[in-house]
Amino acid sequence: MKVAIVTGASSGIGQGAAVAIAKRGVGVILTYGANRQGALDTVAAIEKEGGTAVALPLDVGETAGFPAFRASVVDALSGTWQRDTFDHLVNNAGFGQMSMFEDTTEELFDKFMRVLLKGPYFLTQTLLPLMADGAVVNVTSNSALSTGVEAGYSAYATMKGGLTVLTRYMAKEFSRRGIRVNAVAPGSTRTRISDDAFERFPEVIEPIEAKTAFGRVGEPEDIGMMIATLVSEESRWITAQSIEVSGGYGL
Repeated sequence: MKVAIVTGASSGIGQGAAVAIAKRGVGVILTYGANRQGALDTVAAIEKEGGTAVALPLDVGETAGFPAFRASVVDALSGTWQRDTFDHLVNNAGFGQMSMFEDTTEELFDKFMRVLLKGPYFLTQTLLPLMADGAVVNVTSNSALSTGVEAGYSAYATMKGGLTVLTRYMAKEFSRRGIRVNAVAPGSTRTRISDDAFERFPEVIEPIEAKTAFGRVGEPEDIGMMIATLVSEESRWITAQSIEVSGGYGL
């Protein structure tokens, strides 16, 4: 059985990706930060469909913890799947926060950098020796594309843009091992991002729907199915691509 690691899968896009990947017969190691119960819910959803999943804690913004996480991955692979390698990595864990350019502090800028760019860079580096010939998917954002520029996301989008560039360089270097690397750039998606912003500020939903060609906000499953497709055999000839998954935002 193939095995995928999906970071930040206790809710939202990560949860949607973990469930969609598992439905294709792939085992899943999923990570969580503060929301352990959400991770257990994801495991339960996968097991309900007949799949296999293990939840592990991980702070993607603290690189010092990556060697211990790698050791936990080795244990999970051996204990659950009798393997010493895994096949796919989905770098999804992150956070979002609106902050106008003039109000953005160095502290917030550095946190975005640690979690959204430095974390995926060095987590992938740490786990790469354990990877078989599979696929990496980096979750970026359409805020880093010309179609999704909105005031208040300069620091967030800068890091996501960096991850888009990193995707191409990973694809170049990892191709020698037969590993494909792509990015998905979601538009506004109904997740718990920015401390449940959609729940706290429902008035933002209608303007987003008005800007989206399909007339609704994206759901985690919309993005999750695309991620599952990119790690599957169906996408074996696709690498170094950034795919916007936004329902036609800005069309």
